[in-house]
Amino acid sequence: MPEGDGDEHALPEALGALDIHAEWVAWGEGEVTADLVVLRASWDYDARRAEFLEWCASVPRLANAVEVVRWNTDKAYLAELAADGVATVPTELVRPGETPDWPSGDVVVKPTIGAGSRGVGRFDAGQRDAAAEHLAALHASGHAALVQPFQSDVDIAGETALVYFGGVYSHAFHKVVGLSTMSESDLYADETLKATEPSAACRRLGEDTLDAASARLGIRRADLLYARVDVLRGSDGGPVLLELELTEPSVGFAVADAGAPLRFASAIRAALWLS
Repeated sequence: MPEGDGDEHALPEALGALDIHAEWVAWGEGEVTADLVVLRASWDYDARRAEFLEWCASVPRLANAVEVVRWNTDKAYLAELAADGVATVPTELVRPGETPDWPSGDVVVKPTIGAGSRGVGRFDAGQRDAAAEHLAALHASGHAALVQPFQSDVDIAGETALVYFGGVYSHAFHKVVGLSTMSESDLYADETLKATEPSAACRRLGEDTLDAASARLGIRRADLLYARVDVLRGSDGGPVLLELELTEPSVGFAVADAGAPLRFASAIRAALWLS
């Protein structure tokens, strides 16, 4: 989206107050000469991922770095984080030609490479044939897929999104996503957002997730200019990781405190200073 999704409307002014000139540029269009490029709302990358990663690699200074983007734009990372001990939504990675061990109840089937809710399907326990057809269609298009038991709390209690700038916690917001009513053609399901204070257990999971991801990537947490950790309540009542967004997440400025854009601007200035 050439001028963002509207969530960052306060960010250019916050950057300007720190004597940082910023402007919106569509990715892939012309040579990039900026001192730092910060990815925002690049929501068409899933259909052009190879091209997108090639462009990311051509940018002199990108945040987050292309190595982070390459890892994070393939949701197979969830299986890796689970293997590292991070509490995640139970996830089975199913590559083309493979057959999943279907969960007993409702299931979610999604491509490993996809933006927003595009390609995500939710199927009731009695719709196993439809779920298998959706999986086969993803495989036929060349995608590996994730098969997960549907988490009923998504519709009831929603998700908690924890936002970090420069590896440091900034704020959190709560979102209820209408996955049960969405169409497979929808890019984003309907969301209702509001500011929230995460529980201590959610905060610990957020910290554990960033530490594990940084270790996987061989970087410092401070090297992540921005991160969003999406958490929901698991079947045992404890928080589990739904997604880790390190590429171009919306960060909920519209419902955050007025200081949130200022914290992001300060993190950007610090990244420029370290260059």
